[in-house]
Amino acid sequence: MTAHDNSPRALGDGDIDNFIRDGFVRVDHAFPREVADEARAILWRDTGCDPADPATWTRPVIRLGLYGQPPFVAAANTAVLRDAYDKLVGRDRWLPCAALGTFPVRFPSPVDPGDAGWHVNVSFGVDNPDFMEWRVNGVSKGRALLMLFLFSDVGEDDAPTRIRVGSHLAIARRLAPAGDAGLTLRELVADDFGGSAQLPEARAVGEAGTVYLCHPFLVHAAQPHRGTRPRFLAQPPLQAREPFRLERADGDYVPVEAAIRRALGRE
Repeated sequence: MTAHDNSPRALGDGDIDNFIRDGFVRVDHAFPREVADEARAILWRDTGCDPADPATWTRPVIRLGLYGQPPFVAAANTAVLRDAYDKLVGRDRWLPCAALGTFPVRFPSPVDPGDAGWHVNVSFGVDNPDFMEWRVNGVSKGRALLMLFLFSDVGEDDAPTRIRVGSHLAIARRLAPAGDAGLTLRELVADDFGGSAQLPEARAVGEAGTVYLCHPFLVHAAQPHRGTRPRFLAQPPLQAREPFRLERADGDYVPVEAAIRRALGRE
């Protein structure tokens, strides 16, 4: 969804169709720029870098943890986002965001950040010390959405997250035979995430206050920063209150479920 003014608006039928087909929807002005500015000041402090002195920006990426201060909670819980969560996941089927994180703060640098590989965000089995053994299953146990919150303006050169458009459908097909146990990240890497490498790419660009709401199976990747302004982005999950279901007696499937069913040829 692209807005041409500063008035947030609910997702329309076209946005829902795009989400099911492409795996994501962009919500402009999802939270106020003033909230982004306040949150970014906190993040700058914790990087230990001086926003006015690029000589202090000595690393390509600094990872910051969870943030539960008021501007972060406010950003994640605006009326327009709560309405979007309801529309994509289902009313009362998601847990309110009490914090945002992790923040990979990316700085302009010729150095390879070392974390720019394609992946999906796995959601269970995370007690295993080998993160490549963390798992995801065909009903996205524990995770309702992948979300990208832009806390700074992000242009094409500012290390926008890369997205494989429609890759959530390939992942749904790859996961289906594995049942509740799902697959590990290592297993998904082995066939390049369901053979999704040929799919077109999009980039998560936008002004501060933009949010990308993504299907939990969407394949995405970081990239080196070639611009001039550090990029501040949060990538929290929207956690599920209850599991998704691919068979419902009433046939009332929410868009996350509908996309999985489409991938499996069930609609």
